[in-house]
Amino acid sequence: MKAKRILLSGVGLLTAFVLWTFMIINVDAQNVGQQGTTVGFATFNTWFHNASGVHMWLYTVTDWLGLIPIAVCMCFGILGAAQLISRRSLLKVDCDIILLGVYYLLVISGYLIFEMIPINYRPILIDGFLEASYPSSTTLLVLSVMPTLILQIRRRCQSKAVRIIVYAFAVSFSAFMVIGRLISGVHWAMDIIGSVLLSFGLFELYHAAVLFTDKRKDNGIQ
Repeated sequence: MKAKRILLSGVGLLTAFVLWTFMIINVDAQNVGQQGTTVGFATFNTWFHNASGVHMWLYTVTDWLGLIPIAVCMCFGILGAAQLISRRSLLKVDCDIILLGVYYLLVISGYLIFEMIPINYRPILIDGFLEASYPSSTTLLVLSVMPTLILQIRRRCQSKAVRIIVYAFAVSFSAFMVIGRLISGVHWAMDIIGSVLLSFGLFELYHAAVLFTDKRKDNGIQ
């Protein structure tokens, strides 16, 4: 069953994220960060950081472009609110939209947890302050939201041309943002990998939940 395969994929990715986080804390941990902070995979991380350098213009560009996935979230929020107003019941709002709201809350919760319990700090100071780096919040935002755009358009739009355009945009935008954050020098390279694992793991859980609710609906189960 497709939903079960996707669910297992999500669980596997989240398990990999937990193991990766453990490795970030314990593998080759050295006090090579700003203000003597400890960095996991220190040898590779410092090598990559020195090789790529720091490009603040790229950091600024990707920061501003982070408004695009936020706008996507707002659009789906408006869609859900419109359904709630017109249908006059939360239970009549499309299940995949309700699940999407829950999913976005999980993503936000994941971000807040790692802000409160920093694993790694950035390799550079941002406006003179030491900020959490793991997992990369911008990467987490982009890779959590853009796949939902693809999924929702595929479910709601009949135009093949629109689907292709949205898919091409979402994939190319996501690739640019991840690579941009990677080489901008504001995160350790291994922190980006953590964001990829977490975001795709959470998305697979959302995707599986949508498929399970579709199956219940097809079977006439309310």
